[in-house]
Amino acid sequence: MQKRILIPTDFSQNSFNALLYAFELFADEECTFYICHAYYIVASKGIPTFPVPDEMQYRAIHDGVIAEMNSFEEKVKAIANNEKHQYHFGPEYGYLTTVLKEKVSKEKIDLVVMKTRGTTDDKDVAYGRSAISVMEKIRECPVLAVPANVENRSQSEIVFPTNFDEKYNWKDMETLKKIAVIANVAIRIVHVGSVSKLNREQTENKKMLEDHFLPLEISFHWLQNVELLEGLLYFVKQRESSMISFVNRKHWFFGTIFSNPLMKNLGIHSTVPLLALHDN
Repeated sequence: MQKRILIPTDFSQNSFNALLYAFELFADEECTFYICHAYYIVASKGIPTFPVPDEMQYRAIHDGVIAEMNSFEEKVKAIANNEKHQYHFGPEYGYLTTVLKEKVSKEKIDLVVMKTRGTTDDKDVAYGRSAISVMEKIRECPVLAVPANVENRSQSEIVFPTNFDEKYNWKDMETLKKIAVIANVAIRIVHVGSVSKLNREQTENKKMLEDHFLPLEISFHWLQNVELLEGLLYFVKQRESSMISFVNRKHWFFGTIFSNPLMKNLGIHSTVPLLALHDN
């Protein structure tokens, strides 16, 4: 079945790098890529003008966006020579998350792939506001956030932290499995605690994960006497893991990972993509 992948762009090099990552990751897969730019016009009071403003103002901005999109399309097509891939380019007027939600629904998108930082590329910020907003608000499909400085696009392993309490969204989990299959990598399931202390429900969920990921190579890793985020980040750093996938359950992950200095201090924010899944 052909994958349908949405890639938002602000025409920056960071968004181009995210696009390259997606092209390489899915190089052997039949895919349709929807490459989209969301824009809006800000009124004098700093408030976006909705609906679309007067025709002359809109046309001036729109023509500039079209020119940028055409230039970006030429840049992409210069390297996009995969006969298994199809490409659609287009700007959309509106807020980024609103535009993406509409595109995900209309085009039946399987995965959103985007950059982690914006055009300013602020080195003191682990993740830009747009990336965080999209990972929090786009819940109809998984979101893969790709940093600009992925050192090696070849995959090693995907780390999946869990407390085994989640009501797993198996549609999203299937995307995680698919990525692991096409990248030919193992999934390392990380839990803070001991296997002997799992309750009945946790034990059943652990077994469901094992069954779901068959025939992939998986392993379970039990972290002791450490907070989940701290243990996870050191685990990823030491093993040079190539991706972190997590379930965005009531935003608990975002409330800790992006405000934790370890994320930036260990350099993980600039080298390791994050795959955001959602609970059921």
